[in-house]
Amino acid sequence: AAEGVGKQARGKFLVAVEIGGGIAQVLRAVENPQLPGEPRQRGAEGLVLIGVRRGGEPLAREIGRWIHELESRDVPVGSVDITLYRDDSATALPNPRIGPSQIPCSLQGKRVVLVDDVVFTGRTIRAAIDALMDYGRPERIEVAALVDRGGRELPIQPDYVVLSTEVGPLDRIDVLERPDGIVVVLRPGGSPSTAPSP
Repeated sequence: AAEGVGKQARGKFLVAVEIGGGIAQVLRAVENPQLPGEPRQRGAEGLVLIGVRRGGEPLAREIGRWIHELESRDVPVGSVDITLYRDDSATALPNPRIGPSQIPCSLQGKRVVLVDDVVFTGRTIRAAIDALMDYGRPERIEVAALVDRGGRELPIQPDYVVLSTEVGPLDRIDVLERPDGIVVVLRPGGSPSTAPSP
């Protein structure tokens, strides 16, 4: 499970959370969804993991690695870029940096788990769902997030969450991929940002 490292002085990291077993918990939930009228054990059959660029990509890969270890099978893992699907793209992105979407297969009839690092307003997930529809009509789309920070502006909720927390509207949550694992850091409003991994 996620383990808090503690609060420090203002202007530095307030909370650092090392993620390990929490991703395993998400994996177990993904593999065993309790859906009405469906078998409890579904495994990874028909499953596709899609990470939202950029923060969701390492998490999707990590969940895929866990599935391979537990089931000895490879689950298709890809990524989706939402730049042109954002509802503020015309006003907030005068010079948008558009990255490639890497969808590993047709999503027609698949069970897609959309993976992101932090769920906030819900607008990123809405844009990602719109983008995915260009690659086929999935049987189901579910959302897995490392952190749910609240503050929703759209009626979108993640199906699987490692850590739920409430933070101030100006505070920022950074998810960092390090050699020793994935770390979640809560920074107070006004602190410098951390550049995403390339």
